[in-house]
Amino acid sequence: MTDKPTSEDFLRQADPMRRELLAHCYRMMGSVHDAEDLVQETYLRAWKAYEGFEGRSSLRTWLYRIATTTCLTALDSRSRRPLPTGLGAPSQEAAAPLARDDEVPWLEPAPDALTGAGADDPAAIVTSRESIRLALIAALQHLPPRQRAVLVLRDVLRWKAAEVAEAVGVSTAAVNSLLQRARAQLDEVAPSIDDPVEPLTSEQRDLLDRYVAAFENYDVDGLVHLFTEDAVWEMPPFTGWYQGPESIAELTRTQCPAERAGDLRLVPVAANGQPAFAVYHRKDGVYGQFAIMVLTLSGDRVSHVGMFFEEQLFETFGLPPKWEGSATK
Repeated sequence: MTDKPTSEDFLRQADPMRRELLAHCYRMMGSVHDAEDLVQETYLRAWKAYEGFEGRSSLRTWLYRIATTTCLTALDSRSRRPLPTGLGAPSQEAAAPLARDDEVPWLEPAPDALTGAGADDPAAIVTSRESIRLALIAALQHLPPRQRAVLVLRDVLRWKAAEVAEAVGVSTAAVNSLLQRARAQLDEVAPSIDDPVEPLTSEQRDLLDRYVAAFENYDVDGLVHLFTEDAVWEMPPFTGWYQGPESIAELTRTQCPAERAGDLRLVPVAANGQPAFAVYHRKDGVYGQFAIMVLTLSGDRVSHVGMFFEEQLFETFGLPPKWEGSATK
């Protein structure tokens, strides 16, 4: 007589997959916090059903199937998570009062430590930097949930159409149709899932050093030379976004609470497989949490900056609310 699988068997085999499942749910939801909740729900559902698991697929495939269903159910009652660039044209006046909307469920950045985007294992495609980049996650949020699931399962996880069909509850023909429509919508988005992410060059590391120095020294004029001509700056929950080095510089001069050198500290972190910084602002002599800043580089210039002002993100990134250490390494 074959022994039935036990909950201890489940936990031993399933726990190492938690990080990749979190990355999967993050791609679907656009929120680390939502993803963490849904991974917990996935494990609870799987644990309860494990005695009936017959091994007709791998445990990993089974868990992904449960996670996908859990995400699709959650998305039935939730709005997509955009960035400001997904809502309209760029703002024309950087010095104009900022409009803030805390009712929008904004896209969130994800720490590499949680999603595995910083992992060295080349086989860990499900947590690869290519499929966790901020621009791609933002683009995925524009797809209807089922299209999103099909695209992720087919193009990120490389599942067969029949496996995807079973996971999302449609026919194989429907999977192919959904995938075609999803790819068509993403055709104009850069980067694509298949674009490689190269290690930072020495020129790019130098760029990041100059970028940090410009902010910490309140050298707004120096910032202008670090951006591409069409660089974009956006900062949810503020609804406006800004394009071009001069517009970004004017925004910094007029809207940033920093007034002099030393008012800001930029602490290196890792988010979405991209260069990122935790920004602390000095007030009454104390550096308090301000924003998480995620950068996209194009060659030796910065092409996109996402500033995220949700205070809960500092805890997500394992950062203290006040900074007392040195800024850079």
